[in-house]
Amino acid sequence: MAHFAELDENNIVLRVIVVSNADTSDVNGVEREEVGVAFCHSLFGASTIWKQTSYNGNIRKNYAGIGYTYRSDIDAFVAPKPFPSWILNASAQWEAPVAMPTDGQMYSWDEATTSWKVNEPAQA
Repeated sequence: MAHFAELDENNIVLRVIVVSNADTSDVNGVEREEVGVAFCHSLFGASTIWKQTSYNGNIRKNYAGIGYTYRSDIDAFVAPKPFPSWILNASAQWEAPVAMPTDGQMYSWDEATTSWKVNEPAQA
């Protein structure tokens, strides 16, 4: 099965659909994105915009999700930016400007201080 993401005019993902391999293959049985896009156009109209995506990140670095942005400059689907200070890395993943500690405690990001804060246990 193949997966295709519908984009709006700003390259924001509206939905992701599953398409049969038979509907993405050319006459020689080779999977081709343009064949899948043509199939999506036949279902949803020629004016719709589609890009192929994959669960394992083999296509466009990340599996597309609703609200993600397709970035043609890096040919990747990018999740919404979680915090203003975070930076997009070479794998098209957002990362904090400071690495999270790896001491086994639970942390959450504090944007006000741009640092990781230990999650305190809930009081009973």
